[in-house]
Amino acid sequence: MQNFAALFGDNSTLPEYLTQVMSALRFFRLSDALDILLVTFLLYQLIKLLRDTRAVQLAKGILLIAAVYGATVAMKMNVSGFFFGRVWDSAIVVIFLIFQPEIRHAVESMGRTPRSGLLRMFSRRSVQDQQRKTARRAAIAAAKAAANMSEQKIGALMVFERQTLLGDVAQTGTLIEARLSAQLLSNIFYPKAPLHDGAVIIRGEVLYAAGCVLPLTENQSLPGSYGMRHRAALGISEQSDAVVLVVSEETGNISLARGGTLQTELTESLLREELTSALDWNSNENPDLGGYAARRWREFWSAN
Repeated sequence: MQNFAALFGDNSTLPEYLTQVMSALRFFRLSDALDILLVTFLLYQLIKLLRDTRAVQLAKGILLIAAVYGATVAMKMNVSGFFFGRVWDSAIVVIFLIFQPEIRHAVESMGRTPRSGLLRMFSRRSVQDQQRKTARRAAIAAAKAAANMSEQKIGALMVFERQTLLGDVAQTGTLIEARLSAQLLSNIFYPKAPLHDGAVIIRGEVLYAAGCVLPLTENQSLPGSYGMRHRAALGISEQSDAVVLVVSEETGNISLARGGTLQTELTESLLREELTSALDWNSNENPDLGGYAARRWREFWSAN
């Protein structure tokens, strides 16, 4: 503070706000800075959780209950205030129940991180490289299985989870949690298999769940040739950032849905390229299927 005084002269000549800041800094401790950083980090993670999951609507409901509770207290509505007060007292438990799939996914990710790789968590390049390899391996397995099922006209519906977690959708089916492979996908979608009618949820390189029920699209302008699988694929792609692979049981055509749009008549090589690009979201924050036409053109020329 003496240095500031020597620089500016008497403290009385300093702006009032600067004098207040200098006074506050005299009592500022390192623990205060760590406290602020910790709270900021927790708030950031909470906002990210709400933004990246489909539970955001439930979170809005909790905020609505909080607002109603505050209004009943302010207006001295004793009976309503007592009721909403009891609900609010249980808010922490309710929040953990609502976000149970997301919390479990976060804890599992921490548990799967080897101690030798803790330092690599802070390396963006390492994370990107690992994500790219994971996307590539998942795309190869899914494309190979889709091509085999397309030849045999076996219907399939694969949902590739991205940043929006789909734990609530996975709960409608059967948890598998097995390493993804073309053979496993083919076995699940075999016509006589018990889980072949539903969708599979793929999380990274893990086939997380099978036999899942997906929401149908509300788009009324779709062609009549689109069956239930295609409508379910469009439905979940409208409500999340998932990429959905569909194999038609009637025609054997392979399609890819994302953001409420459907790309059809994909070959194995095109599908592998599209999936790798879409799932590698670290290298492209908003990956899309925009290169679809260019890739089709390149494949046409290479085939001719």
